Amino acid sequence: MFNVRVYGILLNENDDVLVSDELIRGNRYTKFCGGGMEKGEGTIDCLIREFKEEMDLQIEVIQHIYTTDFFQQSAFNPAHQLISIYYQVNAVEPLKVEIKKKAFDFDETHLQKHQETGQAEVFRFVPWAEFDAEILSFPIDKVVADLVKKRNGLLKKTVF
Repeated sequence: MFNVRVYGILLNENDDVLVSDELIRGNRYTKFCGGGMEKGEGTIDCLIREFKEEMDLQIEVIQHIYTTDFFQQSAFNPAHQLISIYYQVNAVEPLKVEIKKKAFDFDETHLQKHQETGQAEVFRFVPWAEFDAEILSFPIDKVVADLVKKRNGLLKKTVF
C-alpha cells in the first residue's frame, strides 16, 4: 500500500527553516510541516489543509522541490511504502501558533494532548547556519534538507 505525504518548506525573512517537533507514541521526531494526503485530495490542497489544521495558517505554494525517487518504507507501518512530495511555501499571514526556541519544548497542554491522542506537536524556526539533514528524523526529509541547503539561492523569500 502507498502512503502519500505532502510537506512544505517555509523560510522566514532570515532564511530560518520552519520545522515541527512531534511526540508520537512516546517517540520524538523532527520533520517538515505537512502530512498525509486524503482520498479525493490533490497534493497542493493537502498541503494547504495541513498547514491550516496544524498551525491555523494560510499558505501559498510557490514551487515543487522534490518527490521521493527511492523506496522508503513507512516508519509507522511496515506494510506501507511512502511517497513524499515537498513544496516551498510562503505564509500569507503572520504565524498564529507559538514558535518555540528549543527542540521538543512541550508544555503541560502538549503533554496532556499526547496522553489523550498519542501525539503532540510544537513548531520552531531553525537558523539557516544550524539547519542540516542531521536535525531531521526521517530519511526523505534528510534528502530534502540537503537539497534545500544547496538550492537556497533559488528559493523565493517568504513575505509575511
